[in-house]
Amino acid sequence: MRKRTYEASEAAKREICAALKALMAQKPLNKITVAEIMQSCGMARQHFYYHFEDLYDAVRWMFDQEAVALLREHDGVMLWQDGLLQLFQYLQENRAVCLCALHSISREHLKRFFQTDVHVIIQGTIQRIAEELNYQVSEEEVDLLTKFYVGALASIMEEWLLGNIRETPEELIRFADQLLKDHVRGAALRMAETPPAAEQTCRGGS
Repeated sequence: MRKRTYEASEAAKREICAALKALMAQKPLNKITVAEIMQSCGMARQHFYYHFEDLYDAVRWMFDQEAVALLREHDGVMLWQDGLLQLFQYLQENRAVCLCALHSISREHLKRFFQTDVHVIIQGTIQRIAEELNYQVSEEEVDLLTKFYVGALASIMEEWLLGNIRETPEELIRFADQLLKDHVRGAALRMAETPPAAEQTCRGGS
């Protein structure tokens, strides 16, 4: 019984969000009302609030189910590029809706929709590359590198969506992948060439 209730709730959410997406492709989010969304999907207005707090909560759920889910399926070092490519394809296929969200919601709020999952994927990728190179990377370095690349990727996606970057998604992902690997390889090489602190102290004292 509980499973059926959950499935019915999820189906209702998807139907509401489908109606919301159709409207977002036509006009700004602040011009859309709950009443017209629910009228579009043949439900009573109050049913919206059984599932969502407000329109922004519905947008968040929609992106989480449709876009962020693509990233969660690709968390391996050889697969994260595929996840990002699918995300770019989602942005392309839903460009009008995504631009509506971008112009209607603060950029920082919109980035948070993706940031957590992108963070996990990039963090795991850095750790795996370091392991392949036998590079003992510290937690602090992993965290800093992850934040740097997550911020860079979020900005690239935003600029690409706005039409300010002409490169294809494939070109952007290849560039990001090579940059990330080169960064970790460079750090590993630098560490291999740097003598231990004790050795440096000994040389300085001689």
